[in-house]
Amino acid sequence: MTAPVVADASPLIAFQQIGQLTLLRGTFAELVVPPAVAREIQPSVPSVTWIVERPLAQAIAPLVLRASLGAGESEALCLAMELHADYLLVDERAARRAARALGLRVIGTLGVLLAAKRKRLITEVRPLLDELLRKGFWVSPRLVRQSLLAAGEDTDAAG
Repeated sequence: MTAPVVADASPLIAFQQIGQLTLLRGTFAELVVPPAVAREIQPSVPSVTWIVERPLAQAIAPLVLRASLGAGESEALCLAMELHADYLLVDERAARRAARALGLRVIGTLGVLLAAKRKRLITEVRPLLDELLRKGFWVSPRLVRQSLLAAGEDTDAAG
């Protein structure tokens, strides 16, 4: 049995906004969210059996509190540590930095798109990335180019 993947709200909402929440299901068997994230995603993300809310066993660690993260990111980071998660699914730079400093592996929305392409759940990253950008998802032009390059897709029209 593999360790769970703990998710923050923003990737869940982003995939829901482009009608691709099932890509997460195809990429990860189960996603675990802490209570703050569960509150943030309602009512945007429908209730599905493979997104499981799990409370924290302990209070938020002082080290995480010092990182000045939002409630969802803080709880997700702590829950990922408690559960020895395979990954923390998060997009915000500060949360990613804090997670890496604590020894957690992180993956973001673009990483999920790349994983979905590797698993042949999608044939192209670009159309979904373009749709995310149209819906207001912000990502640096450099990261757009890097992601399309990693996907083996032409980067001429990127960013």
